[in-house]
Amino acid sequence: HQDNFLKLAGDGYYEGLIFHRVIKGFMIQTGDPNSKLAAKGKDLGSGGPGYTIQHEINDTLYHVKGALAAARLSDDTNPSKSSSGSQFYIVQGRPMTALEIENTGYEKGITYTDKAQEILTKHGGAPALDQEYTVFGQIIDGLDIIDAIAGQPTDKRDRPLQDVKIVSIKIIK
Repeated sequence: HQDNFLKLAGDGYYEGLIFHRVIKGFMIQTGDPNSKLAAKGKDLGSGGPGYTIQHEINDTLYHVKGALAAARLSDDTNPSKSSSGSQFYIVQGRPMTALEIENTGYEKGITYTDKAQEILTKHGGAPALDQEYTVFGQIIDGLDIIDAIAGQPTDKRDRPLQDVKIVSIKIIK
């Protein structure tokens, strides 16, 4: 997943794409190549590079605020949980209580590290997604930008009313 993302980002694949699905308190999603020149109101979210990637779900990588994860089709049509070849989301989430974290951990069979619990309570996350989607990166600077994008007004399909485009992606290793 990381190698695929780095290749696409390095090739400029994401430049000009919009965040086509934005849900405040949850996540912001992009990576649909059909969004580059999409008309207002066009239904987006089904485009990709023509391939999927076998999931790489790791029980030590959590959906904390800023987590970079691969989007995918639902379990109904994708029981193998294969990831989109290009679509990804960034978790905004919401702060969780200790009890919510404990309950989610119990339901999913996860023991959250002290660090993960601290991030989930202070900054937020979406732990309901843990062990369901591949987390392959972490935003470490600019979390306020995630909040700004997530705060945009959206239509009934969660597409922002004003396009929010990726100008460029800078990878720091």
